[in-house]
Amino acid sequence: MRHLCLALLVGWLTSCQTVHYYRQAIHGQLEIQSKARPIAEVKTDANTSRELKRKLELIEELRAFAQKELRLPVKDQYSTYADLQRPFVVWVVFAAPEFSTEGKTWWYPFVGAQKYHGYFSKDEALAEVKRLKAQGYDVFGGGVEAYSTLGVFRDPVMNTFIERSDVKLAELIFHELSHPRVFFSGDTDFNEAFATANSEEAVRRWLKAKQNAQALAEYDEELQHDAQFTKLVLSTREKLKALYKNKALTVEAMRSEKQHLLTQMRRQYESLKRGWHGDTTHDAWFAKPLNNARLNAVASYYDLVPGFHALLKRQRGDLEKFYEAAEALKPLSNEDRRRRLPEGEGS
Repeated sequence: MRHLCLALLVGWLTSCQTVHYYRQAIHGQLEIQSKARPIAEVKTDANTSRELKRKLELIEELRAFAQKELRLPVKDQYSTYADLQRPFVVWVVFAAPEFSTEGKTWWYPFVGAQKYHGYFSKDEALAEVKRLKAQGYDVFGGGVEAYSTLGVFRDPVMNTFIERSDVKLAELIFHELSHPRVFFSGDTDFNEAFATANSEEAVRRWLKAKQNAQALAEYDEELQHDAQFTKLVLSTREKLKALYKNKALTVEAMRSEKQHLLTQMRRQYESLKRGWHGDTTHDAWFAKPLNNARLNAVASYYDLVPGFHALLKRQRGDLEKFYEAAEALKPLSNEDRRRRLPEGEGS
């Protein structure tokens, strides 16, 4: 069936979009599948390091927890391991007009319009960044450690993310397993925020089940820092949105005010992190040039997260009812879904 589905996919993709782009996507996916080996086999391989064996055993623990306690569709996901011998599995590109917070979208079969374009080749992603910049867009491109095929393929554990800390590895696995549970075609922000909120709740439950109070306290503190960072980015994005509506400004004046707001955000971050006891997690984000596309990437993953946490609270922590409540929003438009999410702390 996998080969049949792939053959049908090839036929559809080549008739709907550029042949070259989808050829590289199909080739990249086939490369991943061809390099995947059963975890049981990798664990018994004499060349496998002790740490990799430990991490693979952790993956098995996380899969069992996700299936039994989180009611996520684990099936045979993350039951294999692939060493791609590169730091990222794909490279993605975000873009937005110079004076707009509305991100550019690309259309894909099955999943609809998405606010990013993915490439298995870093050079091709960089070429796309160059093309979009030449067209006047704000652009952001970066490497991605993992992605979900929504159950179409058997997603493997990969070297691109296996070296994460145990907690961050758990967060990633729970995030990706959340996508096939609730996914709406053409709504990037809803899908990513749901998976983010669900994975954060999942990690907390997993650490509680392990009775690891110290790790749980550290994770809660990290989430608080993330929420403060996100609030800063989103508030700046709102200021930019208001700025771009001011038609009385000249292009030069609008560019100047835009840079002023982005510089102000950097200064606010430096002030904010003084209370973080040495946590410099977000320094790398601020080290790169800031623009609409980079702020949109944060918004896609985190803007609706407080609403999903509030929705879970409304269901008294019952995950199955939480999933059903999220699924109930499927018939609505993207805008109506946002209006139907309850107000969460930080929203």
